[in-house]
Amino acid sequence: MKRSMYSLILSDDIVAAVDALAAQKGTSRSNYINQVLAKHVQCITPEQQMQRVFANLTHQMDEAFRIQEQGSNALLSILGSVQYKYRPTIRYRVELLRNMQQEKVGRLKISCRTQNQTLLDAMAQFFRFWVKLEQKYDADSACAQGLYQIESGCMTMALLRSGAATDEQLGEIVGNYIRMFHAVLQSYFAGIQQDISGTVLSRALEQQYAELREQLHDSA
Repeated sequence: MKRSMYSLILSDDIVAAVDALAAQKGTSRSNYINQVLAKHVQCITPEQQMQRVFANLTHQMDEAFRIQEQGSNALLSILGSVQYKYRPTIRYRVELLRNMQQEKVGRLKISCRTQNQTLLDAMAQFFRFWVKLEQKYDADSACAQGLYQIESGCMTMALLRSGAATDEQLGEIVGNYIRMFHAVLQSYFAGIQQDISGTVLSRALEQQYAELREQLHDSA
């Protein structure tokens, strides 16, 4: 939605009330007025689209995850721990673009904040393994298209619309993807702690990945 600057003559009392309400919602005067007018004329704003995506995304999360507000309409963080030494926390940071009409609607950053080099190495290994699975099973995924980056302790990838016709469907797709990733990651660390050989563990994780993908496809 294109934005332009307009001049308006308003009552000082009204502006003061608007500023107070905008402050309560943690937004600017212009953005708050834009939202109020959009609601009045029944026009959907990018902020409302983001809210609908995040509302449905959050609905997909179970008790294993914690939702962390970011103070921005475009950002949402989801935290989930894994059964490993010190129960490290994995952060799934979802960032949406204001224009979600294109195939690329934002990005997902998956990270593990730790100074433990062994854990960082394990995460990097899993990220590389995950990318190979995506390349093998989903030619339309961000990883298969090279729209990802792996750094120390984190992987950032593009969020694609993936055929979602509505904001609610997009939220469901992103939520399901995060749950699938976290489930396979849990199995990965469980296998490491059980000293399962790399070859056997890789086969088991690939089978789990394929089964989860099939379940999501059947439920769609």
